[in-house]
Amino acid sequence: MERNHTMMQFFEWNVEPDGSHWNRLKELAPELKRKGIDSVWIPPVTKGQSGEDQGYGVYDLYDLGEFDQKGTVRTKYGTKQELLDSIAACHESGMDVYVDVVMNHKGGADETEVFQVIEVDQDDRTEDISEPFEIEGYTKFTFPNRKDKYSNFNWRFEHFNGIDYDGKTDKTGIFRIVGEGKKWNDHVDDEFGNYDYLMFANIDYNHPDVKEEMIQWGNWLADTLQCNGYRLDAIKHIDYRFIKSFVDHVRQQRGEDFYVLGEFWVPELEACQTFLENVDFKLNLFDVPLHYKLHEASKAGADFDLTTIFDDTLVNVNPEHAVTFVDNHDTQPNEALESWVDDWFKQSAYSLILLRKDGHPCIFYGDYFGIGGEEPIEGKQAAMDPLLYARYHKAYGEQEDYFDDSHLIGWVRLGLEEMESSGCAVLISNQDEGEKRMFVGEERTGEVWVDLTGTRDDHIIIEEDGFATFFVNGGSVSVWAHSEQDEE
Repeated sequence: MERNHTMMQFFEWNVEPDGSHWNRLKELAPELKRKGIDSVWIPPVTKGQSGEDQGYGVYDLYDLGEFDQKGTVRTKYGTKQELLDSIAACHESGMDVYVDVVMNHKGGADETEVFQVIEVDQDDRTEDISEPFEIEGYTKFTFPNRKDKYSNFNWRFEHFNGIDYDGKTDKTGIFRIVGEGKKWNDHVDDEFGNYDYLMFANIDYNHPDVKEEMIQWGNWLADTLQCNGYRLDAIKHIDYRFIKSFVDHVRQQRGEDFYVLGEFWVPELEACQTFLENVDFKLNLFDVPLHYKLHEASKAGADFDLTTIFDDTLVNVNPEHAVTFVDNHDTQPNEALESWVDDWFKQSAYSLILLRKDGHPCIFYGDYFGIGGEEPIEGKQAAMDPLLYARYHKAYGEQEDYFDDSHLIGWVRLGLEEMESSGCAVLISNQDEGEKRMFVGEERTGEVWVDLTGTRDDHIIIEEDGFATFFVNGGSVSVWAHSEQDEE
């Protein structure tokens, strides 16, 4: 019998930049597996612009914490050997490892170059607002301390199509690089007219040498780390034809079960569906529409109709390709996409992704272990562990929904015969204390069910017809399941 799968995003934005994170993963791997987490998404493993860089300011894709570059050998998270050891520890514990891959841009160039650009309107990048002029741009990457180990590819301005800073005049803007066949990539998000350009020196996927180099790197990284999959960053800014090609090549190298998950940060369901179609459903996507529904529900309180929580979400229409999540490193407070789900609703939100049959849930390190930085937030391990327990042991079998009250929704998982004592009943309220009569199975008559969250201390006995009346506190969630302890 295959158990439910659960992923953890194993980092938050403010993880201490002391190089100890890979060792932390190595130590925690067995415990995470015991909790039912069988895969981890780890942060970017490549050298950024400094030892404090979270990994998204990519400098050298081939430096995994091995070379003295940008003032550091290790990355924010540790050395290459510590990374390899942590992945080995995860595998030994029975967990898969998915590596965050940042392919949109490069930062921290070794030298500047002089070349021609045209400034574009920041709100409509298809509109030129200058004639061609010379710029001094940070586009020359020679990686002097790596000395061509693993790859002798050096980056020049022709490998990029946009930049945001002119060193000659100390001016910022969005500058499209001029050259034969140079333009923004097509097949990207159409916000701002064309959203190819995001930050730093923007990689040009119209350039054949760039495509070849990035595919070679993708294969090298997967082989070097022996990882089980990739999380692809910022893919709405990258030509989806390249994304499709990249996934094909890495799967040819690593096998068809190499897992690929994309960050396509668009709240509209239709755009997510279109993207999946454009890449022939070769990867899964984070359910960004669901995240925003959970956020809205947490802010609106009793004004939110809980029966609509899954309307217009990816998990509702395309569950096989939906990675459900509550929050992440970008949505946490003070970050780029801040949309933090309020504390009162956090446990309820996690029950909505962990205890239902559809979607691939991903829990957030920052929710579980807490968030650091100047405004720390305590972890919610005590609230999340019962849900992880219920997912691993109870949330199996047919699902029956009781979405009949805008303030009080419930569902039942009827369990599986081959999993003794599986099955559960979940109730969520966003207003007052409530109750709901739900069917859990006639074969359960006489069983004693308790609230695994510990919020309610009732002992509910299943009636002869397989029904029982279950309870929940106001603004809370309760997860009811058979208490083997009471039966002994």
